[in-house]
Parts: sequence; C-alpha cells; structure tokens
Amino acid sequence: MSETLFWLSEAQMERLRPLLPDKVRGVARVDDRRVISGIVHVLKSGCRWFDTPAE
Repeated sequence: MSETLFWLSEAQMERLRPLLPDKVRGVARVDDRRVISGIVHVLKSGCRWFDTPAE
C-alpha cells in the first residue's frame, strides 16, 4: 500500500460501522472501508473519482 493513499484505521471503521446500512438491497455491497477511504482521498486531494488509484 502506498504511503500517499488514505485508508481508514480499524478504530475509525468501528466508529462508522453503526452508521452504515446493514441490509443488502439491490447490488451486493463491496468493502465499505475501501469505498469510504476512496471518498476521503478524493475530497482531500481534489482529484476526480476516475483518477483515484485502483487500490
């Protein structure tokens, strides 16, 4: 994992977990940590979602 990428820690995910939906509706969910970390990375860096790293 690159040092420039933002990843939520386990403690941060535990604080967010009660706020996340727990029922699957429609498409199966992917890794919540990956999605939320990607959103934070886009907001911090100002890049487009399309330009985010694959990790």
